[in-house]
Amino acid sequence: MRIKDWDSNLKVRLFGEALMNVTFWMFFPFLAIYFSEEFGKETAGLSLIAAQVFSVFANLMGGYSADRFGRKKMMVLAAVGQGISFIIFGIAVSPAADLPALAFVCFAAAGVFGALYWPASQAMIADVVPEKDRSDVFAVFYTSLNIAVVLGPILGSIFYVHYKVELLVVSGVVCILLAAVLSKWTRETAPLVLNGEAKITGQTKWYHAISSQVKDYGIIFRDKTFLLYILAGILAAQTFMQLDLLMPVYIKEMIEKETLLWNLQVTGEQAFGLVLSENGLLVAIFTISITRWMTRYRERNVFILSSVFYAIAILWFGQMTSTAGFLAAMALFTFAELMTAGLQQSFISKIAPDTMRGQYFAAASLRFTIGRTIAPLSIPMTVWFGFDWTFIVLSLLAALSAVLYYVMFQRYDHPSVKKLQMNG
Repeated sequence: MRIKDWDSNLKVRLFGEALMNVTFWMFFPFLAIYFSEEFGKETAGLSLIAAQVFSVFANLMGGYSADRFGRKKMMVLAAVGQGISFIIFGIAVSPAADLPALAFVCFAAAGVFGALYWPASQAMIADVVPEKDRSDVFAVFYTSLNIAVVLGPILGSIFYVHYKVELLVVSGVVCILLAAVLSKWTRETAPLVLNGEAKITGQTKWYHAISSQVKDYGIIFRDKTFLLYILAGILAAQTFMQLDLLMPVYIKEMIEKETLLWNLQVTGEQAFGLVLSENGLLVAIFTISITRWMTRYRERNVFILSSVFYAIAILWFGQMTSTAGFLAAMALFTFAELMTAGLQQSFISKIAPDTMRGQYFAAASLRFTIGRTIAPLSIPMTVWFGFDWTFIVLSLLAALSAVLYYVMFQRYDHPSVKKLQMNG
């Protein structure tokens, strides 16, 4: 499905979100270093965990709200909230203010609004794209994000040190501009809202809405296959979440200053920028082709092998002490990431009822929100156990996720489960 044939909602979002993502990735990868320096590794890691707990609940609320009140409304609200958070964040880290505690609160708030945005944005894609084309469309959005991951850290390594405040403020302004664009040039796609049920829901008491939400998610989590999918994803997330947590801290400690080709000298932060940009560049180039390649194989084999490659790559990464070694390990790491990049969202949209897509995407994204909640433990673990054991533990968790995927697909492919899904 070519971009020119896309629904207008998706065209507007693709280009608006691309600009927002570039500015975001100019500073985000360096925040683990910032908080580690301000609070110490142990405190920073535990604080980041606390911040992500709020995102878990926001994510579930975001899925419920996207189904009941509309994709568009939630995306606009979340973009405005994230923009305001970034602007205050920028003020907090300025030399005049120097308020790292306030900066952390803003970081947590930005994470909450991001968690509100994500289920609505994914559900909107599923609303307007036929099932046969969804993998390709999700892959294009994933590619767009990773083009930002290429450009952002490169620009960030140049501007972040000297223009940290300006970067944060500009990112906030871009978020608010995105909200304005979404408000003006997109339409609502949620089935419940289009059928007028959102108005009814809006008239109920708030505690009735919460109890209804708990009931809806209870139905989802009673699906043992889907629950295994989430648990396996949480374990796998412990590896790829380290891209902006453990990896920048580890690379900075391993590389104080290194000379590369043509006598180019790089610091640890710059080496990390190169590694992160490599990841983004490979994703930008190969996401669509690898997604199409992976659709030729059974989903079970793809998910299992992806986790196995994650386990190997993270263990390999922990043995490296040079930029070249980090780049080599990151190549395998990125391949593991791309194997399931387009399939994950397509798999969820295939099993989700039309009127509960937002909640299914929200529940499925607990792989990331809970995964990101636990992932910062890797930073204090380096103090408690050292880098070597930290990377070994992460590798074992990825291997365990492969086992859970195997069990999940054994159940998913069972004839009785297939019949139940067709009838439900």
